[in-house]
Amino acid sequence: MNPIVSVALPVYNGERFLFEAVSSVFAQSLSDFELIIVDDGSTDRTPAIVSRFAQSDARVRVIRNDTNKGIIPSLNSGIETARAPFIARMDADDRMHPERLAEQVAFLEKNTDIDVVSCLVEKFSETGIREGYSAYMQWLNSLCTHEDMRREMFVESPIAHPSVMTRTDTIRCAGGYQDHGWPEDYDLWLRLLRSGVRFGKVRKVLHYWRDRQDRLSRVDDRYSLINFHRCKAHYLAGLIKKNSGKVVIWGAKRKSRQFSSLLKPYGIEFAAYVDVDRKIIGTHRDGIPVIAPEGLRDYSGYPVICYVSADGARRKIRDFLVQAGYTESVDFFMLT
Repeated sequence: MNPIVSVALPVYNGERFLFEAVSSVFAQSLSDFELIIVDDGSTDRTPAIVSRFAQSDARVRVIRNDTNKGIIPSLNSGIETARAPFIARMDADDRMHPERLAEQVAFLEKNTDIDVVSCLVEKFSETGIREGYSAYMQWLNSLCTHEDMRREMFVESPIAHPSVMTRTDTIRCAGGYQDHGWPEDYDLWLRLLRSGVRFGKVRKVLHYWRDRQDRLSRVDDRYSLINFHRCKAHYLAGLIKKNSGKVVIWGAKRKSRQFSSLLKPYGIEFAAYVDVDRKIIGTHRDGIPVIAPEGLRDYSGYPVICYVSADGARRKIRDFLVQAGYTESVDFFMLT
C-alpha cells in the first residue's frame, strides 16, 4: 500500500546536518510517509549516513547519483520516484515541526481547490539572522492566502521552497523543475500560478529554515539578483504580450530602467516612465517621456510595471493605482 506523502530530500555533502534533518522527519506525528533521499554524488560521510537510515527504517528510499548532477535533476528524480499523492520538500539542513506533514496533508485534503501548500517558517542560524532576512521573513509570513501570494508573485518568491507540499500530479503535469539559469523553485511557482494553480498556507510555524553562509542560494549564480530579474521578466513578458505588448514603467531611475531592459528581448515596448521626482518629470529617458503619476490618464490601456524596492512605497503606489481604477495582476504589477 502506498504512503500518503512522499518527502523529497536531496543532499550533497550534507554530513554536518543530515542526521538532524532526517530525525525531524522521523519525529512526525503522521507516520504514513516515505522519505526519498537523493544523494547527489556526495564525497563526504553522507552515503554512509543515508545507508544507516535506510537499513533502520523501511520508509527510507535512497537514490544515488554517480556524479554531482545538481539540485534540479535530483529533485526531479525524487518526483519521478514518489509513490504518494502528495510530495513534501525538505532540505538536508532544515528541521520540520512534528506536525508539519499532518497539518499540510489535512489542509490539502480539506481544500481540494488548492494544489500547493506552504506554512509559516522560522529562520535560524548559528551566526545570527541578518536584518534583511528578518524583513524578508516578516514579509513571507504575511502572505497567507492565494490572493496574497499571487499579488506579490513578482516581488519575491512568496513561499519558502523547503516548506512546500504539493499534489504529485500537479507538479508532474507542470513538468517538474526546469533549468533556465534562474531559481528553479521561483520558476516553478510562476509557471504554476500562470496555469491557474492555487496556493495556500497553514498559518502555523511548521518549518525551521537554516541560514548558512555556504547555502546554495548564496553561492550558486542561478540565485543571483540578475537571474531573479531574468525569471521575472520572462513570465511578466508573457502576461503583458497577451494583452498589449506596450507598458508604462513606474520608476525612471537607473534600477528600474535596468530591469525594463530585460523586457525588450521579448518585444515589450515602453510608452512612458512614471516618477514623482519633479526634477525629471517632463524630461525623457532613452527617448521615452517621464510623466507624473497624474499623467497616467493619458496612457490608459497600458499595463503599469512598478519596480519599487521599499514596501511602504509599494503600498502607496498600489493605493494610488487602485483608486485610479487599475486592477492588480491585470492592469499593474509590483516588482522589486
